[in-house]
Amino acid sequence: MSTKPKIIKTETEWREQLTPTQYHVAREKGTERPFTGQYWDCKEPGVYRCIGCGEPLFTSTSKFDSGCGWPSFTSPLDAEAITETDDISHNMHRTEVTCSRCGSHLGHVFPDGPAPTGLRYCINSASIDLNKLK
Repeated sequence: MSTKPKIIKTETEWREQLTPTQYHVAREKGTERPFTGQYWDCKEPGVYRCIGCGEPLFTSTSKFDSGCGWPSFTSPLDAEAITETDDISHNMHRTEVTCSRCGSHLGHVFPDGPAPTGLRYCINSASIDLNKLK
């Protein structure tokens, strides 16, 4: 279990920090349309951080083109940085992925990714920010 302090903000504070799209995705468990987010086809090296708290979540080295229209990763940077929860919304059974520090909705993980993990972390661009390597 992570020893980092949880980030707790009021809904007003979240709305002041995030754009309307970021707020809808990260705080209301929304999603962006496929092939529309800024990172779905990004090939820049770097670390993807949570839009809510800046927690490092994924690296470009674990990113792959899954063809789904959202940024896809084979594994998180640190397993403690994310929380996985059963999601039975929309008449589907999926595994939701949220930031462990601030609770922001990131996307979902599916068991149809490439080796070595066999996982596909399908993450909304609106939930992450790329810190590019120089």
